Amino acid sequence: MRGSVSTLALVLSVGLAVAAPAVAQSPAAPEAARARAALWPTAASPAAMTDPATEAFVTDLMSRMTVEEKVGQTIQADIGSISPEDLLQYPLGSILAGGNSGPGGEERGDPQGWVDLARAFRAAAAQRPGARVPLIFGIDAVHGHNNVVGATIFPHNIGLGATRNPELIGRIGEATALEVAVTGADWTFGPTLAVPRDDRWGRAYEGYSEDPEVQRAYAGPLTLGLQGTLSPDGPLEPGRIAGSAKHFLADGGTHGGRDQGDFIGTEQELIDIHLGGYVQAIDAGVLSVMASFSGWNGVKHSGNETLLTDVLRGPLGFDGFVVSDWNAHGQLPGCSNESCAAAFNAGIDMFMAPDSWRPLYENTLAQVRSGEISMARLDEAVRRILRAKVKAGVFREDRPVEGQLQHLGSPAHRALARQAVRESLVLLKNEGGVLPIAGGGKVLVAGNAADDIGQAAGGWTLSWQGTGNTNDHFPGGQSIWAGIDEAVTAAGGAATLSADGTFAERPDVAIVVFGETPYAEFLGDLRTLDFAPEEPLAILRRLKAAGVPTVSVFLSGRPMWVNPEINASDAFVAAWLPGTEGGGIADVLIGDAAGAPRQDFSGALSFSWPRDATGQPLNRGEPGYDPQFAYGYGLSYARPADVPALSEDSGVVSAAGGADQYLVNGRINPPWSLILEDAGGQTRLGDETSGDSPRGAVSVRPVDDLAQESGRRLTFTGPARALIWGPPVDLRREVNGDLALSFRYRIDAAPAGDLSLGFGGAAVDLTDELTAAPAGEWQAYKVRLSCFAEPRAEAIETPFVLTSTGAATVSVSEIQLNPDVGPAACPAA
Repeated sequence: MRGSVSTLALVLSVGLAVAAPAVAQSPAAPEAARARAALWPTAASPAAMTDPATEAFVTDLMSRMTVEEKVGQTIQADIGSISPEDLLQYPLGSILAGGNSGPGGEERGDPQGWVDLARAFRAAAAQRPGARVPLIFGIDAVHGHNNVVGATIFPHNIGLGATRNPELIGRIGEATALEVAVTGADWTFGPTLAVPRDDRWGRAYEGYSEDPEVQRAYAGPLTLGLQGTLSPDGPLEPGRIAGSAKHFLADGGTHGGRDQGDFIGTEQELIDIHLGGYVQAIDAGVLSVMASFSGWNGVKHSGNETLLTDVLRGPLGFDGFVVSDWNAHGQLPGCSNESCAAAFNAGIDMFMAPDSWRPLYENTLAQVRSGEISMARLDEAVRRILRAKVKAGVFREDRPVEGQLQHLGSPAHRALARQAVRESLVLLKNEGGVLPIAGGGKVLVAGNAADDIGQAAGGWTLSWQGTGNTNDHFPGGQSIWAGIDEAVTAAGGAATLSADGTFAERPDVAIVVFGETPYAEFLGDLRTLDFAPEEPLAILRRLKAAGVPTVSVFLSGRPMWVNPEINASDAFVAAWLPGTEGGGIADVLIGDAAGAPRQDFSGALSFSWPRDATGQPLNRGEPGYDPQFAYGYGLSYARPADVPALSEDSGVVSAAGGADQYLVNGRINPPWSLILEDAGGQTRLGDETSGDSPRGAVSVRPVDDLAQESGRRLTFTGPARALIWGPPVDLRREVNGDLALSFRYRIDAAPAGDLSLGFGGAAVDLTDELTAAPAGEWQAYKVRLSCFAEPRAEAIETPFVLTSTGAATVSVSEIQLNPDVGPAACPAA
């Protein structure tokens, strides 16, 4: 920033706590994050993982491998950044499909396209000269085979935690493995064993519970469900896939619930809480472990040798291999996405290098040749990878289940998912016995989420963030509305769908379905747990005023403060993120024609429900524990209880915005400000009220776009720029992730000069792109953050800078960071 703008910090600073950049490894930091292996419990990979036949095979194979082939085994590339032909030159050992990747660049491609893709990469690997080690193909199948259209989408882990049913978890693992195997992949990045301790974390729903007792109960059954029991006599059975316990360690314990942040605590807390189910997963034979993006007391796990080597391969007895997370190695001091000997020497065996794989391969090879990485360390990593590949069956020529797509979303798997939905539901309130609902009556179903499978499925569904999905993307799936309609009709009653809750004929009861919209890591982090949307509460209150008994079905990836909604409901059900089998909700809510229950509630909270919206950690056993509904709470028809009126004082002041939203819904969100700067450096604060800003080479006034005055019209009379400015924020994880800077724009007067878009200290030329649009028409545009050349992502003060070298009038709105889904461009630099 120019000095003239930086001085505005004294005047314009606002009260949002901004996360500090990652703590550097000061001289004291290593000791604070140094694990002492003698303190840790013991575990051991089964002897079948290292049986003599497997070890002899691996030894012989390694004797025939060149150093180039060995280094190749340690590199994993994303299918969006590598082609089968690349494998003829680069002897890589693994590919993955990230959350936004799919066959041919189509994230919602057909299942056969996934089979064809897997076969094309395997065929190319088989044509390489030399040892011709097969690939292992990994994918995030975290609640079913959630990347593939037509797959069974199970409830997210937060819902499965509420079932307290380890046997069910094992069966879900087995079904997921088969659906992955039929599409050609070998390996899933699961089980997720995070123990979320701050519900503001955007990945809280990926954890089973705030209490590690649930992870300990589930890790073994899920690992065995995915992989089966390891055998010394051969690889995994057909239809089984390799697992990866993740994210080692304390990803759910970061300070403030910040994704990829820092766990600040003692080693004993790591052991007692966050080790969770890793002992059980290792004992069950999990073939890989994924290291966490996060850190411990200032040291990133990807570079912490005392955890990855001394502990994991010491008392925990893990004989599989360690894979890093998405370019996580690049966050280590002295490293980049393209080069990081430190992570490898610390114990990372395989780099997940989705788009950085080519330079990373070259640099790692050079580091081995120079001795920065020893041959002994390389051989150890390669042996572990090859051992797991043997057990996973990638050396097996036949793939008897691959291509048998009838197993994808099969009736048996959908019935299993429907059972999981039923068992995951937690009844928080049921006043007056409104539940179960008599199936023979008139039932109104309201709420925008009622007929939206995508919202019920949540993040990590067909795309990384789970956004942009419609019911058509879930063939064979059933929305919550469709399940209710089916059950009511079968009982002789009548169900009506009305999203806004209006009705012509008074119903006997109304079911209102609402909740969080899909999100995943980064974008899911919150500052408070206040459920902000106002429409659901308005619907509930209108129905209550009309004398209609109401049942709320709340979809969420975490407990949230919804006291007003609970008060306005006669019954309230926490349904979490149930997936594609919405009929499971109707199984419990809708009784027979007379109202006798067909199924009872059995779910119990695996996360404590908050009394206020502050979002401060609320976990069983902690000092001052005072939840609204305690860990383990859950009513049923057989176990009713009264719920008194709840306080509607949230304890917070609602505020939108944050590190990823700048101009949204007509508002510049704190802590950001709109700054206008002339070519000479003179700056002014853009006026946030109606009317024009002070005149200079650039001025601003409100303009209508999606709503009244939701945009800003920028009028340039000469060289100048308009920028979103605020206190420095650390956006390294967003730059590293698949995010884009998105905005809407309208060209109101053709530019006489050039237009460029800046992010941090980097910029791209948008002249051709913006001026090609029809004048006077709003357009949507995205630029991938990776397009900006080396922005100072650890301290971004200006996430949006529009610069004009001449006269121009451009209107903009909805400026924010979004997943790189759909059309996103890399303009000329």
